[in-house]
Amino acid sequence: MNAMSFGAAAHERPGTISDGSNTPLDAVWIVLEAANDLGDDATVEICRRVIDANLNGRSARQSDLHIILDYFR
Repeated sequence: MNAMSFGAAAHERPGTISDGSNTPLDAVWIVLEAANDLGDDATVEICRRVIDANLNGRSARQSDLHIILDYFR
């Protein structure tokens, strides 16, 4: 399922966060899966906030995006 195909975010460039950043939405889903597997509840919540913001056409918090981008470092 492609989250970009629903709601207000459908007009955005596929695969990016709706706030115009170059953060790939796929990265959020990958981090969500890894955090869920590791029991990292805080990061799971961050991913859910970013996905929810994207689906509702809102901007994700910059701090949340930084955590996602730095998750595997």
